Amino acid sequence: MPSFFERVILFIATGAYSGYSPIVPGTVGTLVGIGLYLIICNTSPLIYSTIALLLFFLAVLISGKAEKILNEKDSIHIVIDEIFGFIVTMAFVPISFLYIVLGFFFFRVFDILKIFPVNFFDEKVKGGYGIVLDDLFAGIYANLLLQAIRFFRT
Repeated sequence: MPSFFERVILFIATGAYSGYSPIVPGTVGTLVGIGLYLIICNTSPLIYSTIALLLFFLAVLISGKAEKILNEKDSIHIVIDEIFGFIVTMAFVPISFLYIVLGFFFFRVFDILKIFPVNFFDEKVKGGYGIVLDDLFAGIYANLLLQAIRFFRT
């Protein structure tokens, strides 16, 4: 039986247990990321960036600990990295239903395809950093695509 501390870590790492979804847990975890985004999207760019930075370090710490508790390298149940990746995806993007849907789709595609350097971090970096850095770069790719759409729409 996991200790209270371990249960708290697993609760956070699995995105309030969304990572235990029997189908596409990473995608379900990204939906939790949408929920967090909707909470912080109206903050100033400085506050949004600060939250994203704090979430990065929290995700690295928590996912590394959860990996040890679950005794499984980059467990599919750990989705805090997808939550963080979606927050990166939506950074400095206009708040709209269209951008949220596109951001969700683009992030999932880049996270699944693992285009360099996403695949490098996924394969070569161990522990919490390895779990989170691939989603950071998938989020950056998705964000760049959203920024390009934003540029060409105006």
